[in-house]
Amino acid sequence: MIVLMDTHSFLWFVNGSSRLSARARAIIEDPENDKLLSMASIWEMAIKISLGKLAIAQPFEQFIPQQLQINGFEMFEVKFGHIAKTIHLPFHHRDPFDRLLIAQSLVEQLPIVGMDSVFDSYSVQRLW
Repeated sequence: MIVLMDTHSFLWFVNGSSRLSARARAIIEDPENDKLLSMASIWEMAIKISLGKLAIAQPFEQFIPQQLQINGFEMFEVKFGHIAKTIHLPFHHRDPFDRLLIAQSLVEQLPIVGMDSVFDSYSVQRLW
């Protein structure tokens, strides 16, 4: 299975947080699954670090590539079609990063590993 990671799920997994559900952890740890981390999530983390809303133990430029490699995640590029899809999404959710993840999920037909129940307002498969 190919899954798209929500930003929180990625951070909670790499930091060993108990906030990650057992099901989500099992999906991420399953070597048969391909785990994608959207460039939208990477951008979101960069912005939150610059605003002082997110702290990580290493420089960002080291942390992201290292965690991708250690944990078997792949970077998932944002395509024009993903951005265009956001135009047609209803505003159940106003967070621009989550809206882009939702659009990526819909366009590519990928389930999202995430706890945010507002994703359920869209036609995405949310795994938690």
